[in-house]
Amino acid sequence: MKRLILVFLLLNFIAQAQPQITWPHHKKAVIILTYDDGLNSQLNVAIPKLDSAHFKATFFLTGDLNRETIPRWRAVSKKGYELANHTIYHPCESTDDNPVPSQHYTPKTILEEISVMNNFLLAIDGRTSHTFAYPCTETSVGGKYYVDSLRGSGLIRYARVGGDKDAIVTDFKNLDPLLVPSYGLEGNNTPEQLIAFVKNVEKNGGMGIFMFHGVGGDYITTPALSHKKLIDYLAKNRKTIWVPTFQQAMDYISKSVKKK
Repeated sequence: MKRLILVFLLLNFIAQAQPQITWPHHKKAVIILTYDDGLNSQLNVAIPKLDSAHFKATFFLTGDLNRETIPRWRAVSKKGYELANHTIYHPCESTDDNPVPSQHYTPKTILEEISVMNNFLLAIDGRTSHTFAYPCTETSVGGKYYVDSLRGSGLIRYARVGGDKDAIVTDFKNLDPLLVPSYGLEGNNTPEQLIAFVKNVEKNGGMGIFMFHGVGGDYITTPALSHKKLIDYLAKNRKTIWVPTFQQAMDYISKSVKKK
């Protein structure tokens, strides 16, 4: 009897350790490349490297666009990249690097801004559905949590928050689609740091999301060489690593979880 119990516990442990989702084309893990704020270094450095490796990524844009950058982002979208919502003014609690304070916002006003940005993106890429990233990874404005209000609004299906190098998703059944964690890079990251995160995601058979800002320029900058070596590593291991956009991955996860 004791032996049967031990066998049952062992099988249960093994079952829980198995990946909850079978990735497309027998891939072993998922890496999503996301870039915040619609920066020129992303257009000039990151996208050419992604193009050369035939990868697609997600770019969370704000309203800080102009007659020169809008056509460029429209062309990026036509290549299959995802343009996503990062609000119009990027309001944050700290105004050190963000000119618009979020303390004067309410859940109602931030949702209005997200709605306007959705329409702005529609005018650029022609798509009616967009994902979202919380400015400064903050889920509150004016001291009030707005994730539940966002959920009820129907404006956004999937939203990305922050996290560190341990932000690896393996429990997809309990993943909140409006609180999807990511590895927020702090700048000056080495190739070894970036690739170590990927290897950890591979080891766990899960999903890992990078949150980039500047690439070889601008601010919170990842050196161009570090970014290049990361993309080279992903390209070398494309048989086992799936590199979709944020919406592609979340759509796949949503459908897979519903089937179970």
